[in-house]
Amino acid sequence: MDIYTVEQITEADFGCEETERKEPMALLKLKSGAEEKYVELSESELEKKGISEGKKVIFTESGEILKYIRVVAAVIQRESESVQQIFSTARGYGEYKGWWEFPGGKIEKGETPQQALVREIREELTAEIEVGDLIRTIEYDYPGFHLSMDCFWATVKSGHLELKEAEAAKWLTKDELKDVKWLPADLELVADVEKAFI
Repeated sequence: MDIYTVEQITEADFGCEETERKEPMALLKLKSGAEEKYVELSESELEKKGISEGKKVIFTESGEILKYIRVVAAVIQRESESVQQIFSTARGYGEYKGWWEFPGGKIEKGETPQQALVREIREELTAEIEVGDLIRTIEYDYPGFHLSMDCFWATVKSGHLELKEAEAAKWLTKDELKDVKWLPADLELVADVEKAFI
């Protein structure tokens, strides 16, 4: 999968005002390493997909261009009365409000995925976590963007998990993992988590 940076966006119809196009088009200059690519996209699609200069994009197998978002997620585990449990949160905003996910967030410039995860959990849930092994990276195409999510095992090192942004939270046992409505990308991780339960 090639990830491109949007280097420049210009009006595709500039100097050709008498075209038969039904809506204004934009010309995107994309760069990936030494490779450069030029793509035309309607201005309404640019706005709808949140694509702007400096952002990352990818092309799907069908050739559609999508904004590229890289995030991290923590599969926080604990043992309670000899039963393994996994922490999950319900999203409190947006189109997927009320759907369940593994907590985490975006990686900021200069951070490793592990550092981003520690910061995100501190900001969203107030606790300090110990980040373990990478479980896997989920690649998922949502309707408006492509999500690349590095998923790590984690445990609480200090403090308590307190909700600051999420709508609700639950500790789930293996038998309860399918009882919540997971976000599509997170659902792909549930099978890996199930296999890891003793």
